[in-house]
Amino acid sequence: MSFWSAIEALPLVAILRGLKPDESEGVAEALIDAGFRCIEVPLNSPQPFDSIARIVRRFGDQALIGAGTVTTEAEVARLKDIGARVIVSPHTDPAVIRAAKAAGLYALPGFFTASEAFAALNAGADGLKLFPAEAASPQMVKALKAILPPTAPLFAVGGVSPNTMAPWLAAGAQGFGLGSALYKPGMDPATVGTNARAFVAAWALSLSR
Repeated sequence: MSFWSAIEALPLVAILRGLKPDESEGVAEALIDAGFRCIEVPLNSPQPFDSIARIVRRFGDQALIGAGTVTTEAEVARLKDIGARVIVSPHTDPAVIRAAKAAGLYALPGFFTASEAFAALNAGADGLKLFPAEAASPQMVKALKAILPPTAPLFAVGGVSPNTMAPWLAAGAQGFGLGSALYKPGMDPATVGTNARAFVAAWALSLSR
């Protein structure tokens, strides 16, 4: 599955910060059953490479699996080796973006200013992650979308819930990265599935408006 087909199916990225390896497959299955097609395990989780490898082996043909909080080129290389497909960073580092693209991976770096957004795109980013979105605003997204290339999808990440998606979408955001409102450490798969379905329903409602 490509980045583009994944976000076309559902432009919601599951951020599983704090996930443990023995929980990884059950949580990933709950998300995929709810319709999610892009899952990231941040590297500041317990044994993240193990969790990512397990999810890739089980679900790599059904969803785009990758890592978040990627900050070095060495991490990109290790993720490539275990089958990760998407590299998500909290910041704009052209070296990390270029390393991801050279490895044949998708790059979704974090940004907060227009300068960072263009630096990320010039380095080859496939999409842009506005982070932390709770410190920004939909008005900021609207202003940025007026100058950014229309082919560059913008994801709002941080503080998003099913009830707060609409203003961001109206401003021009194409998707979201979803963290603690979707998954918290230790959360069982059934609860994750319930949360995931709430986000999918909110997304479907936004498309019908």
